Amino acid sequence: MTLFIEVYKIEPIYWQWWLLLFSSIALFIISPRARNAREFFKATFKNKAPNTGMLTGSLIISWIFAKSITNAANLGLEFGIVGGLAYAGYYLSFAIAGIVIYAMRVKGGFKSIHQFLVSKFGRGAVALFSILISIRLFNEVWSNTMVIGTYFGDQGSSGFYWAIIVFTILTLAYALKGGLSSSIFTDVIQMGFFAVLLCIILWNIFSIGEISIKEVATSGSWTMATGLNLLFAAVIQSFSYPFHDPVLTDRGFISSPKTTLKSFLLASVFGGICIVLFSIIGVYAQKEGMQGQAAVEVGKAFGVIILLVINFIMITSAASTLDSTFSSFSKLITIDLKFGRSIKFGRIAMVVLAIAGTIPVFLDAEILSATTISGTMVIGLTPVFMFWKIKVPQSSFYLSVVGGLVFGFLLVFNIFPKALILTEGPYADLLWINVWGIITCIILYLLPKWIQK
Repeated sequence: MTLFIEVYKIEPIYWQWWLLLFSSIALFIISPRARNAREFFKATFKNKAPNTGMLTGSLIISWIFAKSITNAANLGLEFGIVGGLAYAGYYLSFAIAGIVIYAMRVKGGFKSIHQFLVSKFGRGAVALFSILISIRLFNEVWSNTMVIGTYFGDQGSSGFYWAIIVFTILTLAYALKGGLSSSIFTDVIQMGFFAVLLCIILWNIFSIGEISIKEVATSGSWTMATGLNLLFAAVIQSFSYPFHDPVLTDRGFISSPKTTLKSFLLASVFGGICIVLFSIIGVYAQKEGMQGQAAVEVGKAFGVIILLVINFIMITSAASTLDSTFSSFSKLITIDLKFGRSIKFGRIAMVVLAIAGTIPVFLDAEILSATTISGTMVIGLTPVFMFWKIKVPQSSFYLSVVGGLVFGFLLVFNIFPKALILTEGPYADLLWINVWGIITCIILYLLPKWIQK
């Protein structure tokens, strides 16, 4: 008993380091080694593609990244449960992508997003699209590892930077071992850990924290200025956002079409529920008048054990997203763009992304901007995939995508006309830039066809 008390009194930071090292090394040991290109790039393990359960779990946990659940908790702190529901709006992306990819595979006969683009719009379109998704993958590295760093020290401290470097290297190690096979195999384990740990946290909040379900359900206000701006922006972006994320779309072509569609629809529902449930941490923080990172502050309030549980959830979710990011970038460079053919080349691509994606950590980048800004940049993909069956000139792709980029830059530099922002409050500019942007992109996409007629 005395020994337990002494161990319990050890500083949480030491336990967090052991947790990080143990979990990462364990995943490296148990993850499968890819023996050929199909296993490394297609996750075909022992000649079998992932089944519905595996694919659904992989989709959910690869999108419930550390950045997402941190944002969900913080939005719960800011807007109550409305904030969590607003962020969960992005998970409509799974349903939309699943339906479109199913149709493209069954009715169009396409085997990848890149095959569709090159057949309809040419290799120039593929090059531009590849740049967009490379930026997405680049953002995923730093935006998730930065969340991990905050649990080991204040931003800018040596503990913050060392945690990021060590975590990135350890996750890279098992991604190099098995590629997409390793990623999906570990995703199932990580999803199980996430579900159990989330239940532990919620049990503590409702029992020890003495917050009722009614208090959670009635927290926040259903107004544009208190979360609905973000909710509608998320729903609008869901028609383009998933298609610039190869972590999601790569999983749309590795199992049978029916298995894929079912998995994507299930992931849309259960992924959104997970985000809403995690935002309850922020709702509790709001009730207690906490400030700062909601998940961190709630963890500290409940003591070492819950802080470590939250820390482990962050490690689990960030590792899942990071290994998927490495695998997708490897496939993009090696298979889709045909810069190489071997597993060795794919592994080199992973290392390059790990190094390049860590650089913004030292430049004080903002975590939430990795979602909202990149989502606006790609709204030009909306008509490309929503109207994929409509025959249009190749110029339609460029007009729409470049138009979306223009609206993205208007958001970045805050130069969008205020007269066109029709609501008030946080994320009003994000919402209306996306509304006017998508309308413009659809017109630009169809314009060459109208001119031809």
